[in-house]
Amino acid sequence: MAPPRTDAPSRIVRLDTEIQYVKGVGPRRAEQFAEHGIRTVGDLLCHLPFRYEDRTQFRSISSLREEEWVLTRGRIAGIGGFEGRRRRISVVEILVRDATGSVRLKFFNQPYLRSVFKPGLDLIIYGQVKRDPRAHGTLVLMNPECELHEQETGPRVHSGRVVPVYRRLGDMRTRTLRQIVFGIVSNLPPDMDDPLPGYLRRRYRLMSRDRAFALLHFPLLNGTTREARNTEMEALNRGLSPAHKRLIFEELFQLNVGLQMIRSSRTRLLKDRRLQISENVREAIKKILPFHPTVAQKRVLKEIADDMRSPSPMSRLLQGDVGSGKTIVAAQAAILAAENGYQTAIMAPTEILAEQHYFSFRNLLTPLGYRIDLLKGSLRRKEKDSALARIAAGETHIAIGTHSLIQDEVEFARLALVVIDEQHRFGVVQRGVLMEKGHKPDVLVLTATPIPRSLALTLYGDLDISVIDQLPPGRKPIETRSYEPEDREAIYKEIRRVVEDGHQAYVVYPLVEESEKIDLRAATEMARHLEREVFPDLRIGLLHGRMKSAEKDSVMTAFAAGKIHALVATTVIEVGIDVPNATLMVVEHAERFGLSQLHQLRGRVGRGAAQSMCLLVADARNNPDARRRLEIMCETNDGFRIAEVDLELRGPGEIAGTRQSGIPAFRFANLIRDRKGLELAREEAGEFLGRIRRGGDEECLRLASLIRKQVRERYGWALIG
Repeated sequence: MAPPRTDAPSRIVRLDTEIQYVKGVGPRRAEQFAEHGIRTVGDLLCHLPFRYEDRTQFRSISSLREEEWVLTRGRIAGIGGFEGRRRRISVVEILVRDATGSVRLKFFNQPYLRSVFKPGLDLIIYGQVKRDPRAHGTLVLMNPECELHEQETGPRVHSGRVVPVYRRLGDMRTRTLRQIVFGIVSNLPPDMDDPLPGYLRRRYRLMSRDRAFALLHFPLLNGTTREARNTEMEALNRGLSPAHKRLIFEELFQLNVGLQMIRSSRTRLLKDRRLQISENVREAIKKILPFHPTVAQKRVLKEIADDMRSPSPMSRLLQGDVGSGKTIVAAQAAILAAENGYQTAIMAPTEILAEQHYFSFRNLLTPLGYRIDLLKGSLRRKEKDSALARIAAGETHIAIGTHSLIQDEVEFARLALVVIDEQHRFGVVQRGVLMEKGHKPDVLVLTATPIPRSLALTLYGDLDISVIDQLPPGRKPIETRSYEPEDREAIYKEIRRVVEDGHQAYVVYPLVEESEKIDLRAATEMARHLEREVFPDLRIGLLHGRMKSAEKDSVMTAFAAGKIHALVATTVIEVGIDVPNATLMVVEHAERFGLSQLHQLRGRVGRGAAQSMCLLVADARNNPDARRRLEIMCETNDGFRIAEVDLELRGPGEIAGTRQSGIPAFRFANLIRDRKGLELAREEAGEFLGRIRRGGDEECLRLASLIRKQVRERYGWALIG
């Protein structure tokens, strides 16, 4: 049952109605809404309550107890208060009585209430009961929510029902938002477009969309006993009410239909090239291998080669833990393209990672006669123009860069392979722009960030997925220990032991320079301290993101050559650094890092045959989540297990950078809680599109067009056919 309609004349609103035209909003509030991404009625309805309160059970005033949140009512017996001139504070006091007793209400800095509340009026009150130290410890409700108890004014919004509580948007309080949303749901059209086909709504007994929105914001309890009502309230606050479930399924279904539409549109494309694996290709691939490839690498390379030789463009995600050999596989794919007369573009999210790829590919492929060029923002104009000319002429076999690669001035002669590293830091649109530089190029997406299967299929549902699940031969698991800051002397002994054994160490800090606001040891300060006071006989290096490219190159070259014993760095070394002789990673203030980041940092060591260690220095005594992160790091080297725990601790909205991936945070779904629903929605999306391919009925064809439009608008996916 939906909330009752107001007695005022109906003012129908639709989901695409601009928010400023809603009653109670107007231009000024519309600007505030826009700052939070709310521009339409639909956007506001997707701004969910973060909790619900059962304000249906009234308490008598005599039964009120300190610290309880209560709903009570009474008649105003008196109004008083004062205004302080010096402290610029005003207090309005209201005395309220019922048949059992009286209680005072105090409102701070709301002097206008004197003209709203008058003696003799009846109030409904909701708030927390406190002891007032200024009035001999008598009970008082500070700034409670109040509503005039006048039935003829229409349905109650703030009391006498289950009430939604919203997070504030600017200076709009939850009470204001509640009133605006109530006006909207009371006037939603019953015939609004529903992206769920009727057969699915019937199959899973899902309510209509307008009813789901109404009950999501203003629920009605059906239970007749206290236990039943408590169960319903728990389901509401966990996002598991029937209204929630309806909109969760809709969101997951829409997403999966969109992803499968993208996949389908790509499989219908045909390339104008057919690559051949000749003996020259095989010999070139063998020459770059520093070791015998693992079974996993062979399997993945075959999948990529088969895709590159197929009539349709490749769209594949290559997922592999740190150090698993993804770069070698990408280089092999680039050789296949180059030997057939085509170019490869490799896009990385940061300059330092692009530079690392450039050095790696140059070392691997230049001896074989391949031309590698690096495009980045800091290049001099003359250097950049020369590189652009070579790329346009087809002289460059592999172009590596950051966002510079998708600028209009970059033109490729024969681009056939696009490799995107750490895709979650790019948007889908950016990927599409780079693809447009070629003619239906093959796309290979790399990620060293382990992603649980449920999330990977959602983030990359339009891609085929390959996983390198083996480390190269001879690699040993990295031993990980956690230390408290007081144990730093023991850590210094480990650094010296490693250096005396002929190996090198990293020491990572979260900041570059000391900050007065954050009490952290900074990389620059600690590099100086280690060099002058702790290890005056060792060579200490410093690497951070604010250094010029030439300086970074010089430091990394020296470290790779063994000329630096310990490299003090910020998280610029998180990905892309490969120095097999480095066997110790020390992470200072490890409690400040996320699990994924800690795992990436640990992956900078353990790249040779020697035993490697990772020491996490952290003060996590008052931080349960940080303690859990340290525990799982010490327990396992399995990136996928770590990713699962990271998903549990941080939630799906942040993991793997989903905010940058082209898929914004879910409005209703939660990938931890709703994994089964995700699988179900994926299956149903496949059946739905299958019905359309077989001709479909009129409803399915209409809904396919509607979903395509809605997914384009929400996710910005221009690739849907």
